[in-house]
Amino acid sequence: MRDLLFLAHRVPFPPDRGDKIRSYHILRHLSRDWSVHLCTFGESEADLDPPAAFTDLLAGCHIIRRSKSTPVAALQALATGAPVSLTAFAHPAMTKAVRTVRRQGVAAAYIFSGQMAQYAGEEPTIMDMVDVDSAKFAALAERAAGPKRIMLAREARLLGGFERRVAAGMAATLFVSEAEAALFRAGGGEGRIVAVENGIDAAVHDPALVTPVAKAGPLIVFTGQMDYQPNIDAVTHFAKAILPLVREAHPATRFAIVGRAPMPAVRRLAGEAVIVTGEVPDTRIWLAAAAVCVAPLMLARGIQNKVLEAMAMARPIVASRAAAEGIDHGGTIAVADGDHDFADKVIAALSGPAANPAARAQVLDRYDWNARLAPLDQLLKDIA
Repeated sequence: MRDLLFLAHRVPFPPDRGDKIRSYHILRHLSRDWSVHLCTFGESEADLDPPAAFTDLLAGCHIIRRSKSTPVAALQALATGAPVSLTAFAHPAMTKAVRTVRRQGVAAAYIFSGQMAQYAGEEPTIMDMVDVDSAKFAALAERAAGPKRIMLAREARLLGGFERRVAAGMAATLFVSEAEAALFRAGGGEGRIVAVENGIDAAVHDPALVTPVAKAGPLIVFTGQMDYQPNIDAVTHFAKAILPLVREAHPATRFAIVGRAPMPAVRRLAGEAVIVTGEVPDTRIWLAAAAVCVAPLMLARGIQNKVLEAMAMARPIVASRAAAEGIDHGGTIAVADGDHDFADKVIAALSGPAANPAARAQVLDRYDWNARLAPLDQLLKDIA
């Protein structure tokens, strides 16, 4: 098998958050036909020593501990005129690791996430942007004020320029949905722009195999990384503006916020009507217990894994238009606009059927990982 350099901004294991789910399944798919050499950053001691279940997929593995703080990265960005997204992941040890792999000889490279594009080389390369990150920062800037608004607008401008320059030099640039690809093209992105959607491991997310967590009251469940600002904003707004409307009709209903690293703003929501779990060993037991799953995101990029997972678990689902965008759900989830519409649709779901088998059927038909990633095989044949 030929050698492939795989660059990722986080260790693609365990596949327990959105970006790591995508990077893991792509790496696993590529390892069937390529000898994959991974260069990536670790964020914890556990990241530095991944299990054999993961490393057995690899021909080589370089994991660099990333400890640079955001303030330091921001100061470096201001001093150099670079986006913070790049200075945060600039590390001499990563540069050395990538050079080591290249000296061994690689036929192609796969770069996951724009932060790692700064390590691009001369070999034919697929750049997986996943989302248009610059658009995310632009949207955040619109809702911010003062110095934070200035910094976010700066990041959007500089990162957007970097994204366009990178795409112009790549053999192919990938996005997680056609909506993201179209957004990038509309912003001036050029080159071979391709949508490769996320999938779902429906065999793992099978409600028949999961025993629900035991909790009193009908549960409304949100899953996600709870130190991620769009998730924080979503659950905060839901708990304060939408949940009270729902509880007028269903007083016993409780809102479960399920995900690791809840920030203080999230932890403060905990009370009689709101459960904040923190990290759990298995989110599926909470999904299985959900009377309805919600995705009330005001800002969402690409395809939301939390929605696909809830669909695979055959749950009733209510999502904002932003969270549902890009997902071919075939009408199996309820899409809401505004607080009162969202509350009404949650109330209807609480009063409706306990399961949503059509959503699982849609996932099985549309979002199997092998089918979603098949275009990668042809792309690599074309470039290498």
